[in-house]
Amino acid sequence: MISKPSPPFQRPQAAELARRLAEPRRFLQVVAGPRQVGKTTLVQQVTETSGLHVVFATADQPTLRGPDWVAQQWEAARLAIGRDGAILVLDEVQKAANWAESVKRLWDEDTRHKRPLKVVLLGSAPLLIQRGLSESLAGRFEVLRMPHWSFAEMRTAFGFTLEQYLYYGAYPGAAALVDDPKRWADYIRDSLIETTIARDVLLLSRVDKPALLRRLFELGCRYSGQVLSYTKMLGQLQDAGNTVTLAHYLDLLAAAGMLAGLPKYAGQAVRSRGSSPKLTVLNTALVTAQSGLSPAEARSDHEFWGRLAESAIGAHLVNARAAGVRQVFYWRERNREVDYVVKAGNTVTAIEVKSGRVAETLPGMAAFADAFKPQRMLVVGGDAISVEQFLVKPLDEWVRA
Repeated sequence: MISKPSPPFQRPQAAELARRLAEPRRFLQVVAGPRQVGKTTLVQQVTETSGLHVVFATADQPTLRGPDWVAQQWEAARLAIGRDGAILVLDEVQKAANWAESVKRLWDEDTRHKRPLKVVLLGSAPLLIQRGLSESLAGRFEVLRMPHWSFAEMRTAFGFTLEQYLYYGAYPGAAALVDDPKRWADYIRDSLIETTIARDVLLLSRVDKPALLRRLFELGCRYSGQVLSYTKMLGQLQDAGNTVTLAHYLDLLAAAGMLAGLPKYAGQAVRSRGSSPKLTVLNTALVTAQSGLSPAEARSDHEFWGRLAESAIGAHLVNARAAGVRQVFYWRERNREVDYVVKAGNTVTAIEVKSGRVAETLPGMAAFADAFKPQRMLVVGGDAISVEQFLVKPLDEWVRA
């Protein structure tokens, strides 16, 4: 039985946002991350205790908001300004037409007139948010990134065990459904996967082949943790498209917090770009909800469970990347392979994931060490560092620069 958090759990980003909003008005605050990671809840938790009047509005509707929507909400917030100011929160702002230009004009007006209106923007389409910020709002904003929840967070907030985390993943809104796996899987597929693809990817980006993008996502979930060339993907997908289109669709899925393609480590970033990607889901719920396997069936399928553990570690590395200056790769040369390579500053860490007993020699790690001289080499799983221990500790303790 999953216990409910009491008092309400707050993600670490809450304290940082509260600190920024307590300062004199200086920058727009942008809270960005995938759908259903708790962005809205976190902002509500912080603003409710700010002591300021808060105007909250969302553009997350089936049809895009018109060009006047931002100005209308902004004017309502201006009217609410008290002696100490007010806070305007615009949720899913990237879905409002010409949002960046409107925000720039109104923010600059308030700056000129010294209006103490603090503004928080939320969005679940990081590529689109970033485009608007960089094109229109340079120098006016700070970004607070919110990735998927970690195992440590799900354990603290909902009492998740490692097995529950591997199978049910890290969507806090679905935690209450884990006693009914079928209902949970239906919720993940219908309310999260379909909604994210339809409203955060297809509605807001140019996608000439939506069916191909959907099949690419399904393929990525099936092959999570594996290296697959774009040519092989096209063969699996039975599509006459080109590899450039496929790479673009993978970027869109990564930006939506669903599926990433890790590049091969080459020591020099420019050489890693043309490599075959290692497909990695960013939340293991995306794999299990589509697998058709019950928790017991998934656990008894040793190959599937091993891939799930490797995917959870890959997701942990990529999601933690959002909070710091780190890069995540894999490495392979002929039949030698290292599952993950993390670069933090000048520190390179090689990580190998094992589901069984660890062999005395690991040819992939040895070859990588000869070629690149990493500062750290970690083996996770089996009788080495436990998966639970690796996921619970802050990533910096394993890969700090």
